[in-house]
Amino acid sequence: MSTHADSALAHHFESFEQQRTAASLGMWLFLAQELMFFGGLFTCYLIYRSLNSLDFAIASSELDITLGGINTAVLITSSLTMALGVKAAQLAKKNQLIGYLLATILLACCFLVIKYFEYAAKFEHHTVPGQHFEFHVPPDLIEKFELGPERLVQMEKRAEIFFSVYFAMTGLHGLHVLIGIGIAIWLLFPASRGKFNMDYHAPVENFGLYWHFVDLVWIFLFPLLYLLGRNIHA
Repeated sequence: MSTHADSALAHHFESFEQQRTAASLGMWLFLAQELMFFGGLFTCYLIYRSLNSLDFAIASSELDITLGGINTAVLITSSLTMALGVKAAQLAKKNQLIGYLLATILLACCFLVIKYFEYAAKFEHHTVPGQHFEFHVPPDLIEKFELGPERLVQMEKRAEIFFSVYFAMTGLHGLHVLIGIGIAIWLLFPASRGKFNMDYHAPVENFGLYWHFVDLVWIFLFPLLYLLGRNIHA
């Protein structure tokens, strides 16, 4: 067995398979608690939405579905590059692994840049919850649903709740994307030294699990925030 492989085996493990199994178990336990964390946010959102369906539908119609759709495609593509990266690590294909990690990092950065422009638009239009929050119901919807002055004031308050949940969920997800970029950059160093092979590739594999989880969360966020009730103007 190679020197690199020997140095990668921690002293308290008898084999690489045992080490890989322990690392995978730890990652799955971590993802389980992350799932409970995001699950609480999803539950909160669905409860508020069920109680204020019209208000949330009108508020969500202000989100940019084009940017959200592009970001969805970007993250799905990054899942593909990460899966290919894991395969390259298992086959000890150093250059391919580096390339796929860089592609994943680039796509993740693209996601955050698009999210920055989305957030910037919210600040520009004063739909960021807080002292300066403003929400104006489109005139066609006021006429369509016969909304009076009192109902419009109530709708503005509930729209602020929607955007509070929106920023909480997408902001937390964005933080996970940022952390993923940091981990991927860290993996580039051992990858460049050819450290990963058929015996030792657990760090790349576990990061792949983390990244697929981050992508999966967005796949649920996108329809719930951007698509649900989108036909409100029809």
